Amino acid sequence: MKLQMKSKNQGGFTLLEILLVVAAIAILAGIVILALNPNKQLADTRNAQRRADVNTVLSAVYQFAIDNDGSLPSSIATSSDCSGVSTNEICQSDATSCSGLIDLTDLTTNEEYLTAIPSDPTGSSTNGAGYHIAQSTNGRVTVCAPDAEQGATIEVTR
Repeated sequence: MKLQMKSKNQGGFTLLEILLVVAAIAILAGIVILALNPNKQLADTRNAQRRADVNTVLSAVYQFAIDNDGSLPSSIATSSDCSGVSTNEICQSDATSCSGLIDLTDLTTNEEYLTAIPSDPTGSSTNGAGYHIAQSTNGRVTVCAPDAEQGATIEVTR
């Protein structure tokens, strides 16, 4: 019977080689994460939600006007500056008090136009939705999102 001896040079990796590969992967992963900039991506996502919410509120207001012989909800203030006036903020559907805010419960009654007033994705306002609404002297309505991020201006007028 013939015995074979194992060679000292067997295949495998040393601990140093494994550590070098792990370090290289970690460096590459860090570069990719910085290149993707997750904070910017999240801010862009929140701004996209704000754009959708602003259009939703404005569409509901005009649908209300169509169904009510052209009359807008009476609580919408006349102002030339949508985002600059704090009393132009829309009250949340579940707010405890709408004092000093614009109450658009006409739109959510029986869920006819909206099931609920949309809220800003950051939720930074206590009773307000984070969106503002104003009516010009000509009767045009503007809905805006003053908390838009990255210098974006989100405002829709019809």
